[in-house]
Amino acid sequence: MKRLKKGDKVRVISGKHRGLEGIILKIDNKTDSAFVEKVNMVKKHQKPSQENQDGGIIEVNKPLPLSKLALLDPKGKGNTTKVKYGLNKDNKKVRISKKTNLEIVSK
Repeated sequence: MKRLKKGDKVRVISGKHRGLEGIILKIDNKTDSAFVEKVNMVKKHQKPSQENQDGGIIEVNKPLPLSKLALLDPKGKGNTTKVKYGLNKDNKKVRISKKTNLEIVSK
């Protein structure tokens, strides 16, 4: 079960981009990876085509494995947290921060 969702603010906990923070743009369930805003940007050489007449060098976002990402606490102190599940007042299943017991809301 994936505990991270699109719109969550995460921190990279290992690898070349360790310590960088960003918002999840997209999650790929087949490869268990996520595209994080402004993290793991690479330069790609692109030939001219009908859509891109000029071609050239463009920056592309590459995915990071979900195991290298940690969810940031919704309280905003910069700490990472784990996720547990519970019910809210309307008896709907919601994600809850284990450190602060606050509901996690994706943007």
